[in-house]
Amino acid sequence: MRKTIRFLLENSMFLIIGTVAALVWANVNKDSYEHFLHMELWGDTIVGAVHHDEAHEVPALEDEAKEVVEEPGSHAPKKKSITLHYLINDILMALFFAIAGKEVWEATFPGGPLSNPKKAATPLIATLGGMAGPALFYFIVAKMGGVWHTGDHATELSRGWAIPCATDIAFSYMVARMVFGAGHPAIPFLLLLAIADDALGLVILAAFYPNPDLPVEPMWLLLSAAGVVIGLVMRRMRLHSFWPYILVGGVCSWFGFALAGLHPALGLLPIIPTMPHAHVDTGLFDWSKMEKDDTLTHFEHSMKTPVELILGMFGLLNAGVAFSSAGWATSAVMIGLLVGKPVGIWVCGMFAARGLKFGFPQGMTSKDLFVLGCAGAIGFTVALFVASVAFKTGTPVQDAAKMGALGSFSAAIMTFIAGKVMGTQKVAGADKETDHH
Repeated sequence: MRKTIRFLLENSMFLIIGTVAALVWANVNKDSYEHFLHMELWGDTIVGAVHHDEAHEVPALEDEAKEVVEEPGSHAPKKKSITLHYLINDILMALFFAIAGKEVWEATFPGGPLSNPKKAATPLIATLGGMAGPALFYFIVAKMGGVWHTGDHATELSRGWAIPCATDIAFSYMVARMVFGAGHPAIPFLLLLAIADDALGLVILAAFYPNPDLPVEPMWLLLSAAGVVIGLVMRRMRLHSFWPYILVGGVCSWFGFALAGLHPALGLLPIIPTMPHAHVDTGLFDWSKMEKDDTLTHFEHSMKTPVELILGMFGLLNAGVAFSSAGWATSAVMIGLLVGKPVGIWVCGMFAARGLKFGFPQGMTSKDLFVLGCAGAIGFTVALFVASVAFKTGTPVQDAAKMGALGSFSAAIMTFIAGKVMGTQKVAGADKETDHH
């Protein structure tokens, strides 16, 4: 049983189980699934609400945060009830993005993949192609479909351009290891590309996907800045437990993001650098070498299992779409990922390696770069998340876009085929205990 649970955790199987369960449930009994999705956990919560009068209504923080009906003329602040969907997507997913942010932060330390600009140049430039290519193909397909506007003026298909830009580190890494072997230089290349993709994805989420139901009010980010100051003071006081950083500084930062109109799931990111941390990077996801006892490493070790369970719930609450919902958004997302991602990575990677003379890692070829790009086309987790914030919940265009994100799993088959066609040679390596998030 212990080995089974470990396998489930280390291979993101809870996320897959949650996704499959959501698909089955939504296609068998959609109404029951929707009821579960919007289940109210607690009410009378004020998040982002202000006092109002007849001429000043309070905007809702999310579609999932439902307003309680008041008597006409009431001058009390509107109350909101927190749903299960809101709890997972806006609150608990902050831990997932915090761990992703931790990996980006540590990658800049001495020994990290981002610490040597010359060695990182080719993967980083390939990353730019891996984001520009999908966005370009998404726009082309959306225009070809003649459905730039879906008919609902509040919902534009163009808002989904960032969905295919995502790369799911967990599944891309798992598929790449099967094709290349653990010792192939394409593996660290892919990891660096994926972590840079995550970093740019976080910037895109913050910059291009503010909360549509709240005005962007940057002044509230002072609350997030206060959280950072609190974290720095705690570090100066030599507090080694990560809990005070998360529960005090992190909560301040989360509310700062929520009230500023930014997506609150990114709210813990500013707190990550404030935790006591090592000053060298032993390698991305290299748990066998992570014997450090610093606060930031302890945070990741302690949170990796809860985050896997959270991702399982995320899959259950976000992947429940009817197969009949497929539309032009589905095609745009899938072509963006399955065509735009490998083409963009290959073109920009070749430009960096050959045109700019940065070269490839020893033992890696241009053919390997294309196969690697196919593995990077698995968007899934982050693509689902972007789809959930790009379009309004429950709309046909959101369901269609989510179908495209789920369809990116077919990139795994494409990677195996590309590996065979390109003659990829597996390179054995020491099998390390890994964690993919």
